[in-house]
Amino acid sequence: MAEEALLESSVQDQWGQICDQLKVEFGAVAFDSWLKPLTLGSFNEGTVNICVPTRFMRNWVITHYSDQIHRMWERKNPQIKQVNFIVQAAQEDKSASPLHNIPGRSLLKKISSSPAPQNIYQSGAANLNNAEFVNGESSLSVPLNPQYTFENFVVGKTNEFAYAAARKVAESRNVSFNPLFLYSGVGLGKTHLMHAIAWHIKKQDPTRNIVYLSAEKFMYKFVRALRYKDTAAFKEQFRSVDVLMVDDVQFMGGKDTTQEEFFYTFNSLIEEGRQIIISADKSPSDLEGIEARLKSRLGCGLVADIHPTDFDLRIGILNNKAKQLGVDLPVPVAEFLAQKITSNIRELEGALRRVVAHSQLLSDREITLDMTQDVLKDMLRSYDRRTTIDEIQKKVAEYFNISVKEMQSSRRARTVARPRQVAMYLAKQLTSRSLPEIGRKFDRDHTTVMHAVRKVEELILEDSSVAENVDALRRLLEA
Repeated sequence: MAEEALLESSVQDQWGQICDQLKVEFGAVAFDSWLKPLTLGSFNEGTVNICVPTRFMRNWVITHYSDQIHRMWERKNPQIKQVNFIVQAAQEDKSASPLHNIPGRSLLKKISSSPAPQNIYQSGAANLNNAEFVNGESSLSVPLNPQYTFENFVVGKTNEFAYAAARKVAESRNVSFNPLFLYSGVGLGKTHLMHAIAWHIKKQDPTRNIVYLSAEKFMYKFVRALRYKDTAAFKEQFRSVDVLMVDDVQFMGGKDTTQEEFFYTFNSLIEEGRQIIISADKSPSDLEGIEARLKSRLGCGLVADIHPTDFDLRIGILNNKAKQLGVDLPVPVAEFLAQKITSNIRELEGALRRVVAHSQLLSDREITLDMTQDVLKDMLRSYDRRTTIDEIQKKVAEYFNISVKEMQSSRRARTVARPRQVAMYLAKQLTSRSLPEIGRKFDRDHTTVMHAVRKVEELILEDSSVAENVDALRRLLEA
């Protein structure tokens, strides 16, 4: 027994000396992040076991530090022929030795008495990770909206490609594209699709670890990890998920440190075949303040954009929402709302909820066109005040570097005709003016306006540059 105690003490002292050397060689920051959590496990017949708290940390230590640790052990103790790194929480016996209070050290346990290593996540950081899961849900994730499912998503020409891509990712473990990058303007359904993917995966396989959160929350958690010096636990949490979903990634713009961490997290998950789904308000190449290497990674999978809604899709969305609310929506009311409120789906649904609430609160008053116009008169005034055809003509002319007079002329050159069609399309989308009224502003009749609107709708689906131009102009006019 005395010889065993002497052997244990000797090996413990050697490990303590090795920890001191590692700190000098690799620096305090690297040591605190990756080596300080290591603890001494068992020693038997020339083999020493080093306990590592997480699987991710074990892989990192083996890749970056194991060779140096092997050499140090061989120099300290020639009897040691093998060093193993095992995923196991530190085992401490506070009554046996004061060594349990020294960072990087733990009491040596004989193999016969050591509990079997458990390959589970168990961080010692009390500040950041009291539990990875709460009631079966990842504590990293924000709550999912139960209404945002594929069944409640209305599909039209402007969003059918993004919808098909989202369904493919949700239904298949292995897809040919990774990441899936969804982008659109505000309120056009990208967040709905993100939630729908998460719900569908949970329904198919509840065991898969899905993390859905905003880029802002990712930044918050990373800054908190830096503050509490617990970046190792942060890395383990995010790099051990099966599906990572980050909404509104444009908010990482200008946050270089966060982008760097996200870049490495992204690469780690891609290399392990984990699925990543990203959303933003612009395509990867157009994101401002995002590093070129991260833009490249974001665009290396499938990029799917959601175009502004057309009239038919808005009608479908209104009818679907009315069904959820349990009301019958008269056709004239649906057409009126779809024509007037074109900016985004949220405002369209909000207007409908307002009309329905007014109807139900006033003793089930019938929903009519007159009642709808009266209830929404303040909103409609703001829409009418927001954009005029004259303003649209001016902005479009400036954007395409032509004059308003040219736009109103009879010239049919493509450099003039295409901007004219775009301006007519935007006038139809953003104002309440009738087709004849729009036509008069361009010295055209209403059939020309109808043709222009249909043409631009087709081009938006077929030509990404046209879609981007129209979307940019819409944002300028709605700003």
